[in-house]
Amino acid sequence: MIRLEYFTEDDFEQLIEWNNGTSPAFLLQWAGPTFTFPLSKSQLSTYLEDSNQQDATKLVYKVIDVQSGRTIGHISLGNIDYRNKSARIGKVLVGDTSMRGKGTGELMIKAIVKIGFEDLHLHRLSLGVFDFNIGAINCYKKAGFLIDGLLRDYRKMNDQYWSLYEMSILETEWQHD
Repeated sequence: MIRLEYFTEDDFEQLIEWNNGTSPAFLLQWAGPTFTFPLSKSQLSTYLEDSNQQDATKLVYKVIDVQSGRTIGHISLGNIDYRNKSARIGKVLVGDTSMRGKGTGELMIKAIVKIGFEDLHLHRLSLGVFDFNIGAINCYKKAGFLIDGLLRDYRKMNDQYWSLYEMSILETEWQHD
């Protein structure tokens, strides 16, 4: 069981630590082009600007394991468009490696979808996932997301191009738990 709480400056060190010893490719996979490697406090400060407040267009969360009380991940809901009732899920990271492969990602996605549809009364939530990230694609499908299409050679990492699946879920498709 998990719960989402707002991500704050107090959480910067943990997120940076999860990315230490990784690579620009790892950072791009979970965070998209928002950050540059290595992740820093100044990048995270900029990321948090104008978030987590009334009518914000971005909500940023840490993921807490209820049983242990430990922070185990990160997720955000960005590009919140109240007029068109849509938003984009991003920055999905199960940072605690001991929690990977246990359904944690699916719980995180379901929790953020619930916020989008129940709390914000949105109609559509979308996300992007690289086509080689089969585990994440399966996780999103289990949470009810459908593939909208493939953006070919969408991002360049070193000398290689990565293609990105666009996925979405509508409020009418959402299965309440």
